[in-house]
Amino acid sequence: MPQRREFLKTAAGTVISALVASHSERLALAAESAKTNSGPLPAWKPGILEIHHIDTGRGNSTLVLGPDGTSLLIDAGEAHSTERTMAPARPDSSRRAGEWIARYVQRQLSRIGSDGLDTMLLTHLHGDHVGEVTTASPPSKRGNYRLTGAADVAEAIAIREVIDRGWPDYDFPAPTKDPTALNYIALAHELARRGTKVSQARAGSARQVSLRRKPDAYSGFQVRIVATNGMVWTGNGERAAARFPAVDGLSAKEMPTENMCCVALRLEYGGFRYYTGGDLTCDTDYGQSPWHDIESPVAQAVGPVSVAVANHHGYFDACGPAAVRALQPRVWVLPTWHASHPAMSVLANLYSEELYPGERLVFAGGMTPEALVTTERFSRLLKSSEGHIVVRVDGGGREFTVLVVDAKDETGTVMSAFGPFVV
Repeated sequence: MPQRREFLKTAAGTVISALVASHSERLALAAESAKTNSGPLPAWKPGILEIHHIDTGRGNSTLVLGPDGTSLLIDAGEAHSTERTMAPARPDSSRRAGEWIARYVQRQLSRIGSDGLDTMLLTHLHGDHVGEVTTASPPSKRGNYRLTGAADVAEAIAIREVIDRGWPDYDFPAPTKDPTALNYIALAHELARRGTKVSQARAGSARQVSLRRKPDAYSGFQVRIVATNGMVWTGNGERAAARFPAVDGLSAKEMPTENMCCVALRLEYGGFRYYTGGDLTCDTDYGQSPWHDIESPVAQAVGPVSVAVANHHGYFDACGPAAVRALQPRVWVLPTWHASHPAMSVLANLYSEELYPGERLVFAGGMTPEALVTTERFSRLLKSSEGHIVVRVDGGGREFTVLVVDAKDETGTVMSAFGPFVV
């Protein structure tokens, strides 16, 4: 593969040629591929780990079904940017994204014989992860908050536990005034009042997120909270160390942002390892605030993995060389939904064999036609640009497959399959 700089230098010419190419022709080819690979999602059975990256075209949401049937929902995003900058709503715009997420989760819980969600974990308080509030968001009849994202999920599904980065005071690095964050906070307090356990994520902990049904039968399964609020696991027991300076006295420009405070997780099952870190970033404002690169120390604490979710949707300020070099996944997952996702430089990093050797596959869900065109030098290499991306881990964590599931309806049709990959 040509070098990264050569890729970037040819970007302008590539955009011109890509504009000439017919986007409809590419969609037709994808549809033909779907016909030859179509089929139902395989049945779940005890011992299988599934990780569902849900494509609504509106934000992040990932459902984990543990090998004993324990369920974990990571984020339930719903963004409302101007329509022309966003991917098509999936399956369509007849429901709110939070409602579509809830319906998807309910179908998967039915597959494993469960009537409720064990844990909902919110990486941070941005709308594309917890549900953005607008004037169109209807009020809940169950509490003083509006229905969007996580609130829609909680409206439809019983949730036994909620974990986030700020409970109960939500005052780090400073009290929030953002309506979307305040709406989620109202939801969290209402759920606690109803009896749901709500707690703050503990950096370094390998016990806070755990199997609930038969943990002894799957001792090789573990979820480590690697980071939250700038605290990063040291690799020594469950200890964590601060990566941010004391916030007192920092200017507004120097303060850690909501993205930098994300909860990051490493999931292990046998030899399989998986990383997800929400919207962690590495941009230091040209070196003026080195602690703003929280992504790199988190990735270094995680180490090599089998599958990694690209931080911050592959935006320009994330997925830096240090993080890519540390994670070295066989498979990258890009949860995109906006015309700016992913950046050309990020795709160059993900595909660079200078950062780590060997073949890797990159899957995206919810890419816009504009993003496909402007990053065509790399986007033509993607194994998917839309659809739910489902990772199935079998054999006690010895191998995994990646399934791309049609997000344009609720049939659960597998459009393509990749693997198995031995770990």
